[in-house]
Amino acid sequence: MGGATTDLSPDVQRFAIRGRIWQVTDPGLQDALAQIHDSAERPRCLCTPDGIEMYVARHRQYLVKRMPDTGKSHHPLCPSYEPDNAYSGLGDLMGDAVLETHPGHIELRVDFPWTRIHGRAVARGEPDEPGEVSVPRKRMTLRAVMHFLFEQAGFNRWTPAMAGKRNQGVLCKYLLEAAADIEVKGKSLAERLYVPEPFSEPAKADIAQRRRAKLAVLQPHGGQAPLALVIGEFKACERSERGCRIWIRHMPDAPLLMDTRAWDRLARTYAAMLEARDADTGHPARLIMAALIHARREFTYEIDAASLMLVSEQWIPVDGVHELPLIDGLIAQKRRFLKPLRYDAKAAAAFPNALLLDCGAAPIPLHLTSEFMSPKDRVLKEKAIHTNGNATVWHWHTALPIPPLPPKTLGQPL
Repeated sequence: MGGATTDLSPDVQRFAIRGRIWQVTDPGLQDALAQIHDSAERPRCLCTPDGIEMYVARHRQYLVKRMPDTGKSHHPLCPSYEPDNAYSGLGDLMGDAVLETHPGHIELRVDFPWTRIHGRAVARGEPDEPGEVSVPRKRMTLRAVMHFLFEQAGFNRWTPAMAGKRNQGVLCKYLLEAAADIEVKGKSLAERLYVPEPFSEPAKADIAQRRRAKLAVLQPHGGQAPLALVIGEFKACERSERGCRIWIRHMPDAPLLMDTRAWDRLARTYAAMLEARDADTGHPARLIMAALIHARREFTYEIDAASLMLVSEQWIPVDGVHELPLIDGLIAQKRRFLKPLRYDAKAAAAFPNALLLDCGAAPIPLHLTSEFMSPKDRVLKEKAIHTNGNATVWHWHTALPIPPLPPKTLGQPL
């Protein structure tokens, strides 16, 4: 493998297994992976001349996944590429709130519980002479967990081959697959995550039965009420004297209940996102809700906490409507790119608004500025632009016409 050169196909990954080269689309790949799954042998991704060691995981089928801390070693066009953590809010969480102790296992430390305990108060105060001093650790909010799932599932990445292939079914499938490798407070996230499957009137009863079976995890026991996470596209809030009913798309027969005051706080916090769906941009947007729920009564689901995230029509997370023209423009020009996510960073302005992946051996950051930016965000963005180590710096002030994008350099030997 050493010294090999090839034209890297932007959509087909290649692996070396026992002296033979396989494309990810080859029908015999599953058998080849089965032969090494329980051994010490590892496939190598051939996106670079010397190859990069990978590992084999098993879900419904065998999958080749990157080893911990090797994402930035892959070529930007490779599906296993992951940018340097400094490009997004993930960097501040790695090793503290996000732990990948061994291949195929990710532990998230979060700031929300998985269980409500009835009749028990949380202990307050500290002993006069504590026996130890704890080092405070970062914990992920609901927003950060939602960002992490979308990134692990690949929804912040775009290639032209994805056009027309993103829908509710795809969202459900890949978010649940991503959750299968994640543990939160000793529980598999996949066991506590519900993503609505595509709704159809003829299959309404079967869909409802599968939902009830999935959310049976909310059954209280021993004075404890388990919690679950629902992620879906927010549709509407319906207010009444008894509270609010939150409607999620593809769940027309199962509203989530929410205290009116809690909804009002959420609406104030995310006012810009709620207004974004009505903004005169010419670029459609969706609003994703992550809701931590418990069972108020049998088959009645109530929201304990919630977060919102704006995404493009193609389910790519964005930090505001100002990014939609750029995202849709990149898609229209058939570019390959990645959207860095904020996670729990205080501001998104310190990060690139997008990373172009089809310009050679290193990604090119794309930056936006707007007259609507706060002075603090403007300072952060200017600092990010001027301290960028890349030879190419692309910047668009959204009050002006969009400048030409850096040219593609596909097809060059690695």
